[in-house]
Amino acid sequence: MSDTTPDDAAPDTLVHICTRDDWAAAQTVGEYLAPSLAEVGFIHLSAPHQAHFPANRLFAGRQDLVLLWLDPHALDAPLRWEPGVPSDPESMRFPHLYGPLPLTAVTEVTDYLPAADGHFAPLTAE
Repeated sequence: MSDTTPDDAAPDTLVHICTRDDWAAAQTVGEYLAPSLAEVGFIHLSAPHQAHFPANRLFAGRQDLVLLWLDPHALDAPLRWEPGVPSDPESMRFPHLYGPLPLTAVTEVTDYLPAADGHFAPLTAE
């Protein structure tokens, strides 16, 4: 599954943020190809406790987002844990998927909505 795991144990679930329209399009072609795959060579993923960092940086206020909940063991392409951006907490690494995201790896899809102020709160354990 992973070329490089985070310092602590790799989570059993990963998430990817996308629009409802992008998710619907992926279902018609049979896999999810984020624009970042063509732009930088990988799809940005997060551990659940990290999702609010990219959500607030890239999607603040958006009302059309979903979280794809993923089984990392069902991913076909290499998964590497790599640094995010300098404003992320020190030494935090994010999972990057170096290939398409197979729909079979998606275990659940949930709406991902910001609070009234437009910011996304950290995900809580259920």
